[in-house]
Amino acid sequence: MIRVAAVGDLHVGPDVAGTYRARLSALADHADVFLVAGDLTRHGTVEEGLAAAGELRDLGIPVVAVLGNHDYHSDAEDEITSVLRDAGVTVLEGGGTVLDCAGTSLGIAGGKGFGGGFEGRCASDFGEPEMKGFIRHTRDFAGRLTESLANLDTDVTIALTHYSPCADTLEGEPPEIYPFLGSYLMGEAIDAAGVDLAIHGHAHKGTEKGLTSGGVRVRNVALPVIQHAYTVYWLEVPERADRARARERVSAW
Repeated sequence: MIRVAAVGDLHVGPDVAGTYRARLSALADHADVFLVAGDLTRHGTVEEGLAAAGELRDLGIPVVAVLGNHDYHSDAEDEITSVLRDAGVTVLEGGGTVLDCAGTSLGIAGGKGFGGGFEGRCASDFGEPEMKGFIRHTRDFAGRLTESLANLDTDVTIALTHYSPCADTLEGEPPEIYPFLGSYLMGEAIDAAGVDLAIHGHAHKGTEKGLTSGGVRVRNVALPVIQHAYTVYWLEVPERADRARARERVSAW
């Protein structure tokens, strides 16, 4: 088993520094890796980034994160990435990383992602430059995600994004804002790679569990959704000979 702890949408600020960290005291006993699905800060300031880094420093297991839309708000995403990395956090943006979990290789690829909508109800790369730019941003990210996932030759593979790759986990949000919560283009990249699990945040009023069009399990781990400090997904490692998708058990703290 690989025990994957995950959460998103911490929205940390200096005024609550240490509060979330206090809930992580037993994390290393429960999990092999900790994934953070974006929106670590409220307004994307460097000060908030430093507070978020303090929450995630020296937790006793690897921490892998992506940024979210809030982390971009003040145009300090590069500085926030830097302070997180200084704290030992691996920050992904269209790339991947490989971890050794007691002899089992775990590959994680991802990044913030973007919106656009889902099959039959999505924006298209047509018309005004602004609309083309909106969709091309998502398409560019999906291309980088596809490449990063393809480059992972690991026992278990996880896609980590902030925006959602499927509509299932958005249930509970107003349908009118689905195009601003995720895109099927990311789901296509995840399906093409045969990922074992996809994790995202962003949709505070959404649903935890869903599937991509190709049947990959998707989990919305936004803090308001899971209502725990983190949820742990236990992934049973498949035999490499058949590469059946890892089975899953769930627990939460």
